[in-house]
Amino acid sequence: MKNTAHVPTPEASSASNVSGESYSAILRYFYPEFITSLILYSVLNLLDIYFIAQLNVASTYTTLGVTNTLFHFITKIAEGLSVGMVVVCGQYNGVHKYKHVGRAVTDSFWATCVIGGCIASLLYGGAYIIYGFYDVPQEMIELGVPFLRLRAVGVFFHFVYFALIGFLRGIKNTKVPMIFSVIGAVVFIFFDYALVFGKFGFAALEFQGSALASVIQYLVMFIGAFVYVFIEKEHSKYAIKLFTRVRWHNVRDLVHMSWPVVIDKASLAASQIWLTKLMAGVAKANSCVGGATVLESFVAIKDIERFSILPAIALAQVVTFLVSNDYLLQRWHSIKNTIKKTLLLSCSMVFGLFFIFYVSSGKILYVMGKQNVLTPFVVKLLPLVSILVFFDLLQLILSAALRGAGDVKTVMWVRLVVCGSFIPASWVVSFLHFNSSYLQFISIYGSLYVANALMSLLYVYRFKSGAWKKQSIEGS
Repeated sequence: MKNTAHVPTPEASSASNVSGESYSAILRYFYPEFITSLILYSVLNLLDIYFIAQLNVASTYTTLGVTNTLFHFITKIAEGLSVGMVVVCGQYNGVHKYKHVGRAVTDSFWATCVIGGCIASLLYGGAYIIYGFYDVPQEMIELGVPFLRLRAVGVFFHFVYFALIGFLRGIKNTKVPMIFSVIGAVVFIFFDYALVFGKFGFAALEFQGSALASVIQYLVMFIGAFVYVFIEKEHSKYAIKLFTRVRWHNVRDLVHMSWPVVIDKASLAASQIWLTKLMAGVAKANSCVGGATVLESFVAIKDIERFSILPAIALAQVVTFLVSNDYLLQRWHSIKNTIKKTLLLSCSMVFGLFFIFYVSSGKILYVMGKQNVLTPFVVKLLPLVSILVFFDLLQLILSAALRGAGDVKTVMWVRLVVCGSFIPASWVVSFLHFNSSYLQFISIYGSLYVANALMSLLYVYRFKSGAWKKQSIEGS
C-alpha cells in the first residue's frame, strides 16, 4: 500500500512534539487499560482460584494453574492479531485516513473469525494430547480435558472480541474496552459462583462450571463490542460496513503487521508453557519439599507475578498506540521521551505491587487455599523474583514501542531466537543436581529472566541504531 497523502513534516514546532506525551496524558490512557487488564488477567483469575479452592477436590487448583498457562498462550495469539489492528488503525487514524480505518476493521473482523474458529477446533480436538505434553498426573488429565474442551468454545468469541477492541485502541479509545471488561467481569463472577456451587437454580457443575462461565463472559463481551463498533454514531466517519466484499490487501496488511506479533507473543508465552512442563518434571523427581508443593509453588508465584506485572502490560498497550499515532508524523524525540516516561511509571508501579505482595503473602496464599503448605517456600522466593521481573517489564515496554513503530519483525526475531535458545538451556539446567530445592527452583525459573534481559539489550540497541524509524504500513 503506497502512501499518496502528504505526510506532515517531522518534529513540528510544538514543544509537546519534542517532550512526548505528558505523565498526566499517559496516566489518563493508562487507567482504563489497567482496569481492563486487572479484570481480564488477574482479578477474575484470583476469584476463580478462590472458588475452586473451596471445592476441596484434589488437584483442581494445580490443574487450573497449568491450564491457565495454555490460555495465556492463546490470549497472546489473540493479542497479536489485536496489536496488528492497533498499528494499522492507529497509523491511518494518525493521518486522518478514516475510510482506510473502516475498511481495515471489516476485513480484519472476518479474517479473525476464521483464525479464531480454527484455533478453537484444535484445542477441542487436541485436549488430551495437550495435557499429555505437560507431563502432569493422570488425575489432572481427567479433570483438565473436559475443562479445556468447554473453554475452547469461548476461544472463538475471545478472538473476535480482541479484534474489535484493537480498532478502538487504534483510535485511542481505551474507556469503552474498560467498560466491556467490567461488564464481562460481572457476568463471569455471577455465573462462576452460580455454576461452580449450584446457586440461583443452576446445577452444581463444580470445576466445569468455571469453564462455562468463561464462555458466557466472552460471548457477552463480544456482543457488546460488536454492537458498539458497528452502530455507534461517532464511528460513522470510518464508514464501517460488515457485509461487503473482503479487500484482500487489507487482510494482507493485517497479516503483515500481525504475524510477527503473533509469533513473538506466542514464543514468549510458549516459554511459560515449557517452564511449567519443567516444573512438573521437577515435582515428580523432588522429594525434599514434596513434588506437589514444587508445582503448586510455581503456580502460586506465577499468579502473584501476573498480578504485579499488570501495570507494565497496560502501559505496553498504551505506548503501542501512542507511538503508532506519532509515527507517520515523524515525531522521533516525542516517541523516545514517551517511552522513557512509560518505563519510569512501569517500574514504580510494578515494584510497589511486589512489595505489597511480599508483606502480605500469607493473606494472598490464604485466598488460594494454600497458605499452610506454600507460605515459607513462596515468601523466600518472592524478593528474588521481584528483582528478576524488572527485565520482563523492560522488554514488555520496549517491544510494545517497536510494534507501534511498525517494527514488528525485529521484535519477532529477537523473541524467536532468544526463546528458542532458552528452551534447550533451561532443559540442561533442569538436570543439574542441587542440594536445595529452592536453588533448583530459582535456577530454572530465573533462566527465563536471563532471556528477558538479553531481549531488552537487543531492543535498546535497535532504538539506538535508528533503524526502527524505517518501518510502517505505508512502505509495505
